Amino acid sequence: MTRSAWHDVPRYQVRRFAELAMADAPNLAEEILREIQREYPHLPVVLDESGEPMALVGIRRAIEVFVQHLEKSEGRPSVPPGVFQEFGRGEGLNGRSLDSLQAIYRMGVRLAWRRFAEIGQRVEIPPPAMYELVDAGYEYLDGLVDQSVRGYAEAAARQAGERLRLQRRLMELLLAEHHRGDPADALSERAARIGWPLPEKVAVGVLLRPAREALAPAVGQGVLLDLEYEQPRMVVPEPDAAGRPELLHRALCGWSGAIGPPVPLSDAAKSLRWAEAAVRLMERRLLPAGEVLYCTEHTEALVLLQPEELIDDLALRCLAPLEQCGPTHGRRLAETLLAWLETRGGAPEVAARLGVHPQTVRYRLRQIRELWGEEMDDPDRRFELELVLRAQRLRGALGPQRP
Repeated sequence: MTRSAWHDVPRYQVRRFAELAMADAPNLAEEILREIQREYPHLPVVLDESGEPMALVGIRRAIEVFVQHLEKSEGRPSVPPGVFQEFGRGEGLNGRSLDSLQAIYRMGVRLAWRRFAEIGQRVEIPPPAMYELVDAGYEYLDGLVDQSVRGYAEAAARQAGERLRLQRRLMELLLAEHHRGDPADALSERAARIGWPLPEKVAVGVLLRPAREALAPAVGQGVLLDLEYEQPRMVVPEPDAAGRPELLHRALCGWSGAIGPPVPLSDAAKSLRWAEAAVRLMERRLLPAGEVLYCTEHTEALVLLQPEELIDDLALRCLAPLEQCGPTHGRRLAETLLAWLETRGGAPEVAARLGVHPQTVRYRLRQIRELWGEEMDDPDRRFELELVLRAQRLRGALGPQRP
């Protein structure tokens, strides 16, 4: 402390003040604790190893350290380590905020100041020095709060880490492809430990990070999110609930990926498979990138582009007649055939769909009839042709579909 009114107080008065305040510390601590318990009756009482309330020990120790500092008048009062940090840790572990704890500390400072003021009058400490004592008390209070904040932060971090661990275990069980026995009880137990109500339906998302150090999207308390994967996973409860799509849209702004179809809770692994398949197609630029897609809006692509080997083999057999044509002409015939299969209309309807002259379509349709012959009259063959041609259009091998 710099030169002040307190330093000008004769040393014998300071020593006498400290003697009286130190002797009164146990009674003052008990009075403060009683007042705290009266104002906050639901505050838990935690005992130390000797059976004494930890709060009482902490208050008494804080008073003693402060009084010792006043007697020495050197530097700033050193906050007692441990106890007040433990108070903050307890608030965090019990889910309370630090507001009530700080209010309790302020109450303690007010009660202590009243007692010190009485002692100051008895030993005739000048008022200016006592005013400085008030300032020193609140400065000391700041140190106690800092200790508690540190303990609170440690508890919050520990709780967050424990919740993430439990959440990850829940997601692992939920997304397991093959469950051993009936997982219902295990799911219920794990969900209850993190306060997650088991939904009837879920949708599972797979995300692509916008950057390696990207902050976790604020998807809300009910959505399970695991960022430990290279491609983070997300379990959305009741995905069709009112407001859920809008909330996810806002939370996932800047992210990309795919959300699988809604399924019963026990089939969550199936929704994950479709989301993973959609992300693979996005990475190959066969589905739009740069946003979070819903698989239910891209069913055709997912169905036709997933079994690649089977579709490719079917295409080799079904489109073999086009090998007689050059690449450009073969593509035009394929586009015309697909337009005809989709519309089953005459030359004018197909021409309007392709943006060409009807006479051009008639010419191409005659060629198609010559290449495929009677196969064009077989419903199963027409279905296979439409299947492989749609798949080729999705891959970009044919022109885009026109209205």
